[in-house]
Amino acid sequence: MGQGLSIQKCDFMIPENNKNHHTEEISTGRLIVRRGQPFTITVSFSAPVHNYLQQMKKTFLIVQTGPHSSRADEIQIEFPISSLGDQKQWSAAVEEQDPNSWTLRLTTPADASIGHYTLLLHASRSTRFLGNFTLLFNPWCRDDVVFLGNEAQRQEYILNQDGIIYQGAENAILAQPWDFSQFEEDMVDICFILLARGERSQREQDPAQRKNPVHVCRAVAAMLNCNEFRILTECEPGQHNNGTPPSKWLGSSPILHQWIVSNFQPVRYGSCWVFAAVLCSVLRCLGIPTRVVTGFTWAHNTKSSLSVDEYYDEDGTLLTQDNSARLWTFHVWNECWMARTDLLPQYSGWQALDATCQETSKGLSFCGPAPVHAIKEGDTQVDYDVCYFFAAINAKCHVWIHKADDTLKPAFGSTKYTGNNISTKSVGSERCEDITQNYKYPEGSLQEKKVLDKAYRNMRELETTTSSSTQFISIPTAVEEPVNIFIHFQSSSSLQLGQDITLSTEVFNHSGREKTIHLVLGIQALHYNGVPIAQLWKEEFHFDLQCDSVNNLQVSVPYTWFIKELGKNHLLRLTAVLRDEDSSYMYLEQEEISICDCPVTIEFPENMVLYEPSTAKISLQNPLMEPLEQCVIAVTGQGLIHRQRNYRLGSVQAESTQELQIFFTPTRAGPRRLTARLSCLQLQNLKSCRTTNIAAA
Repeated sequence: MGQGLSIQKCDFMIPENNKNHHTEEISTGRLIVRRGQPFTITVSFSAPVHNYLQQMKKTFLIVQTGPHSSRADEIQIEFPISSLGDQKQWSAAVEEQDPNSWTLRLTTPADASIGHYTLLLHASRSTRFLGNFTLLFNPWCRDDVVFLGNEAQRQEYILNQDGIIYQGAENAILAQPWDFSQFEEDMVDICFILLARGERSQREQDPAQRKNPVHVCRAVAAMLNCNEFRILTECEPGQHNNGTPPSKWLGSSPILHQWIVSNFQPVRYGSCWVFAAVLCSVLRCLGIPTRVVTGFTWAHNTKSSLSVDEYYDEDGTLLTQDNSARLWTFHVWNECWMARTDLLPQYSGWQALDATCQETSKGLSFCGPAPVHAIKEGDTQVDYDVCYFFAAINAKCHVWIHKADDTLKPAFGSTKYTGNNISTKSVGSERCEDITQNYKYPEGSLQEKKVLDKAYRNMRELETTTSSSTQFISIPTAVEEPVNIFIHFQSSSSLQLGQDITLSTEVFNHSGREKTIHLVLGIQALHYNGVPIAQLWKEEFHFDLQCDSVNNLQVSVPYTWFIKELGKNHLLRLTAVLRDEDSSYMYLEQEEISICDCPVTIEFPENMVLYEPSTAKISLQNPLMEPLEQCVIAVTGQGLIHRQRNYRLGSVQAESTQELQIFFTPTRAGPRRLTARLSCLQLQNLKSCRTTNIAAA
């Protein structure tokens, strides 16, 4: 069978194979398959081959990852063509044959390295090129370490391109749409370029490591923000020059394409939710089940300490603490699903992975993947970086008042707990799912105390047995508090546009004697990462309070005082600082406020069909008593419109509505989402979305 044998063509049967491997959304023009699952090809010869069947032993297939198979950073594997094949390793079996063709069933092992492969046929002394294919992880395969048994979860965490990222405050959670676009044109190639550059930055270029999702996760996470080859530049507060503000991005594709087009220059700018969203896109594309997770009140840069401090002045203004540990109003990271074959079985499942740089014992670095089960149980010695996640969601925050004479006084009544309302998008819907119970036991429970004690012991043991520079601080105990004055501070934690802030403050005196009270109420704008912007409003009150009595103060702050800053950052902090003039004790209460709605609505016609022209109506309602100036609406939607469109509406008059007709032709059937983002002088980057179903033609 060698001499005279030539190949007329090789049919990779791309439509059928890609559909069977759940990759038809990635491409219909190239073969993309998942490991551990067979695929079929047909090889057609230019002459009958029955005369050469006795030479079958001289015929075998070759797969390789590059043109130079002898190089250490490339893979080459040879395997025979048989009648049975082998499910555990690279193999090929003849399914059908006729005088001029073979139909071969190829099987890849469930632990094969992912990547771009070339397929060759070696016959006698010659080797013939058959074609190229791409191999991904396979959560549908039971033998793959990323196997996920629930089909609805596979649809959500691998195939869904429409994401929701939660921001805001723990009592006013904002749902922000994000287009993961993991199956957009060229995305799979970009992901492998990113992976290769991440491996070089980590100095781990052994191609055999690509079989391991832990290796892949760490290599990709390192590329987001934590090395010189990074994809994104982290946005410092107020730094938007010569770049795109993080809140302006609508999806991952423009970021990754800009990175490629600019010859791998870091894209400006990103923040934690942008890093997590792009990381989710890449890992889903490569076949690792991934989701985006938000935690509210996150202790950042604690270096594994279980204590963090906040400092205010006597008016209740939060003071900047440079890059030291601080409380973030929210933080966004990822979870990836896999079996951890390098750890005990109980640590398999969801793994926390944080691409945002933080200070660790090894310097600035990403963190993870850390088993979520280990975080909950306080097993802080487990790889990777469990101690950092544990501290971030279990640290206690103590608040201090920085007095005019440069002394510090504890602010009573204000101990804050971290790791609240840990949330992610639920499977198959846009509902917010609270997964806090996956990370920690209920606050104050016996189980929580046991876990904290164990974590502290583990940290102490690690500190004494390693040369790590990490400082592990003991479990904080509350400052002894004079419980005789209470503040009850209440306001609406989410605002409609144009709505005034109403503050209700009750001061209780249980001291047994009259008290002279000095109270300062304030409103401050701040960034999500705890960096203050400006104090927008404050008012002072002086009064005497009889024993066992209460004073109720009602204050209304017009929206004109704060709409400019709230419109930019969507986050305000309300504070009440009380000083007992007799004892000089100080008390502080606080609450965050965020915008809870977007004035943009989207409407679709009842019936829309694939490839048939259609329209959507976008309405912008201005609820303010002043015009919205220089309004721009950006629109994007996978399978509905090609690339992002920008529509300039000019001014929208006070208390009026302006409508916009969007014309498009759907190119993908099934559920499809349209996202609109509003920016104007008063309001920045408010987003709205609507999902519709496109019927097949």
